Amino acid sequence: MMPLHRTCKQVTALVIAREDRALPLPDRIALRIHMKLCDTCPVFERQILTMRNAMRQWRAYQASDAEE
Repeated sequence: MMPLHRTCKQVTALVIAREDRALPLPDRIALRIHMKLCDTCPVFERQILTMRNAMRQWRAYQASDAEE
């Protein structure tokens, strides 16, 4: 079994991977623990979510613009 401790580099990779696939339970637990203890990684996660939402809005804008 893999230990639950993850480095910031590993956590950022998990945050990005989570966008594409479901994470295994040990990774989800390790991610949650790390996010509670780290000041920087939650900021990175919010930035990823902001970019994802901006891209979703841009796609919707592009789709509505193409219909006109």
